[in-house]
Amino acid sequence: MEELIKCERLAFSYENADVIKDLSFTVCEGDYLCIVGENGSGKSTLTKGLLGLKAPDSGTITFGEGLKRNEIGYLPQQTPAQKDFPASVFEVVLSGRLNSRGLRPFYSKNDKMTAHDNIRKLGIEDLMRRSYRDLSGGQQQRVLLARALCAGRKLIFLDEPVTGLDPIVTEEMYRLIEELNKKDKITVVMVSHDIVSAVKYATHILHLNYEKSFFGTAEEYIKSPLGQYFFSDAV
Repeated sequence: MEELIKCERLAFSYENADVIKDLSFTVCEGDYLCIVGENGSGKSTLTKGLLGLKAPDSGTITFGEGLKRNEIGYLPQQTPAQKDFPASVFEVVLSGRLNSRGLRPFYSKNDKMTAHDNIRKLGIEDLMRRSYRDLSGGQQQRVLLARALCAGRKLIFLDEPVTGLDPIVTEEMYRLIEELNKKDKITVVMVSHDIVSAVKYATHILHLNYEKSFFGTAEEYIKSPLGQYFFSDAV
């Protein structure tokens, strides 16, 4: 499988304190990678590094020939101000095409077709003309996922996509992401606190731990000392 992202011996610090050290892992085409770890383990710092918002202190992040950094679809954690954004669902989804628009002042016909396609894929056609801020939390997350798909042809990066959702909507969201990965062959990288669901749905786990991080398949993670320690507490 084609390597989309290869990280070798990464080190990051935050406010002069080491957060991540000597971290190596790969994301291949078709993977569903969940990044887990305790608060302060470096999940947010690594996210910024992968998105090009923070340079590593040492080590390298290499993107495969078939992937550019600005082609990664990103679903961020929402702030209260973002939840109250006064735009239509279609406008929010279409904004995922901004990076690919280049110097063109307007969205192209292809941009709009891509937005419509992803709105249909996420089953939110009936919401298309509604105001984003009037939607439920679960509906807003579907809209943001459609937006991420507009930006990411091959890979989407999801930062805690089920935070604040009720259990039923959370399970629907997980199943939707799994379908995008398996049916549509979209590579998924997800930051999560939910270790049980990470093991259930992901193909690979990256557990950040300052002393010794883990990277491998979900099956390998369950059998690892780190996985056994945290997974047994979570179930």
